[in-house]
Amino acid sequence: MRTLMTTVAVSAILASGAAMAQDPIKIGVTAVLEGTYTVLGEDGMRGFKLALKQHNEEAAGRPIEYVLAPTDASPDSAVRAVRKLIEQDEVDFVIGPLSGSEGIAVRDLAKNYPDVTIIDAASGAQETTYVNPSENYFRFNMDGAQWGVGLGSYVANEKGWKYVASVAEDYSFSHTNFLGFAKEFCDAGGEIVERFWVPLGTKDFASVIAALPDDVDAIYLGLGGGDAVNFLTQYQQAGGEANLIGGTIMVDGTVLNSKGSAKQALIGTPASSGQADTWDDPKWQEYVKAYQDAYPPEERFASPSLLATNYYNATTAALTCLDEVDGKLGGGDPEFRACLSSIELDAPNGKITLDENRQAIGSNFVIEVVEKDDGSLATEVVKKVDGVNQTLGMPKDKFDAMGRPGRDTPTCG
Repeated sequence: MRTLMTTVAVSAILASGAAMAQDPIKIGVTAVLEGTYTVLGEDGMRGFKLALKQHNEEAAGRPIEYVLAPTDASPDSAVRAVRKLIEQDEVDFVIGPLSGSEGIAVRDLAKNYPDVTIIDAASGAQETTYVNPSENYFRFNMDGAQWGVGLGSYVANEKGWKYVASVAEDYSFSHTNFLGFAKEFCDAGGEIVERFWVPLGTKDFASVIAALPDDVDAIYLGLGGGDAVNFLTQYQQAGGEANLIGGTIMVDGTVLNSKGSAKQALIGTPASSGQADTWDDPKWQEYVKAYQDAYPPEERFASPSLLATNYYNATTAALTCLDEVDGKLGGGDPEFRACLSSIELDAPNGKITLDENRQAIGSNFVIEVVEKDDGSLATEVVKKVDGVNQTLGMPKDKFDAMGRPGRDTPTCG
């Protein structure tokens, strides 16, 4: 009888363990699906879904489920979305958010949920991981300043443009992205003649366009999504003909694939980004084809945007580490987090590692917008800079002496 009872008990334990092994892993994900950055969020989700598809929508033998919480790019909406995912949907971990100031807010929120791991999806404000970082917050994309590396020196030394005015969105990501460009540009002898900061979601740029100085070599545009398209349309209508310099999301696929002819003004525009559409690296080309094959042409861009790539990389890192730790989560996810901290991600846009603040170190691309044979626009590589860290290769004390990204940082001109 004792033998029979023992056999039954062991069988019950094994059955219970097998059932637990098959319990789904539930991922919470946020994306901007309202407002001026909606098109960025939509492509970000394509990247997320592609990573799941390539992993057969499972990890460590457990099926993957996800819960999507949309935002509108505002910090408040991101906080509400992540809090809902954690408290109501009881997800195992979160991938998100997308936009810069969202990231700062979610970083702060993360400290209230120390047992929940949050993997940044695409946001690029410097402060998110550099100032008072949260131990449960990881970011596999570079910040905006890292995405600016190489551009300022290229514009000043190769293009010979020494006097520049700027128009950019007045929030944390654009401040950070502009800093990366301006630091190099100013060091190379360039002068920022005038800076115009506009609210996110600006529709009427008439007053800014009228105020732009004529005696500059180029205009730096730190705009994205609907703001970028609105500016280009109105600038073209006003007869603007200045050389343009693109912030990272100004020349992203989300703008280059927009409707209308205004985007043609970007042909020849130098910019910098964590990727380049026409890069001939085999792993990049394989990723582009997988993206194209995953969605009908009318439901995607010609090539994945930076947002798609960021979401793809964050999700791939998570799934790779879930396999590595046999799906073991809970109790603060110590093994999962140890893997995320130490992984070298062989990403389509170059190898990515994390620093002591769990912030990406990766490759940056100086690029120019070109018109392809079929009339579409894309970016091509001018040069690639590897191993870009968050202090832009400078000693920490020298980097900190610049001050945090803002309207007047760096000071030059």
